[in-house]
Amino acid sequence: METRPVFAYKSPKKNELFLYVPAEDGLDKLPKELLVMFGQPEFVIEFELFPTRKMPRADATEVLKALATKGYYMQMPPTEIEKLSDMPPPPEHLDNIY
Repeated sequence: METRPVFAYKSPKKNELFLYVPAEDGLDKLPKELLVMFGQPEFVIEFELFPTRKMPRADATEVLKALATKGYYMQMPPTEIEKLSDMPPPPEHLDNIY
């Protein structure tokens, strides 16, 4: 099973925009254009990534593949529809408004 140490960064320009990079490379090998668009990366966490690891909004296998081929993985912010689907249902006493 492939395990890889990864750094996660968040963007100061856009909420919920994250960048994952191999820990051994850090930000050194990223394209300058990417950093201009992303903004000055703000370190969030270092963690071990493996194919079966549960991630909030990304597939670990996809992330590992992108790290191996591109040298980074960018997790885009959720769409409005995704945000709505994450909302809990209303309390029962509010279900009968109609």
